[in-house]
Amino acid sequence: MPAVAGLDAARGGWVAVVTEDGSFIRAFIAPTFRDALAELADAAVIGVDIPIGLPESGARAADVAARAFIGPRRSSVFATPTRAAIECPSYAEARRVLPSLSAQSYALGTKILDVEADLDDRVCEVHPEVSFTALAGRHLRHSKRSWNGQMERRRLLAGAGIELPDELDGGGAAAADDVLDAAVVPRSSSGSSMGML
Repeated sequence: MPAVAGLDAARGGWVAVVTEDGSFIRAFIAPTFRDALAELADAAVIGVDIPIGLPESGARAADVAARAFIGPRRSSVFATPTRAAIECPSYAEARRVLPSLSAQSYALGTKILDVEADLDDRVCEVHPEVSFTALAGRHLRHSKRSWNGQMERRRLLAGAGIELPDELDGGGAAAADDVLDAAVVPRSSSGSSMGML
């Protein structure tokens, strides 16, 4: 089976986790989405935790479905902003275009546009909380930023055959929840869970 990669937006760029035959191969951090794609030239599928496809207005069906599926963790799925909002030069201006826009959604705008600019046929949108919920077969009990939540997600990955090493040579500087999110993406992208939206 060819390599499959997961990308998650992280401080300093993007954290990537690469698996092959369902096993962890490596992790790394890339400053831009374009750099990450170049590093992943041999990957057959690249799942990314970022919205692909901006709505002209209203909510995307994928976001609504993801919120419903993950239940108590629904707040982790931000409403995808409209193009008109994220192309505004400031959050204040964006709020005038889309009053319901959260600061977190607006902050993702740069990443959303970066992905859109370099999208290729290997890239698909995946939501990690949906993927973890599908792996668990139930709603997750803990926040991904808590110790219990991170251990819960690491156990789910291990149960799916993705054993993350205690120390990462290439992605170890990334936040733990970003690494876990990137790690579940290859599992989703292989069609084994409902993470692909």
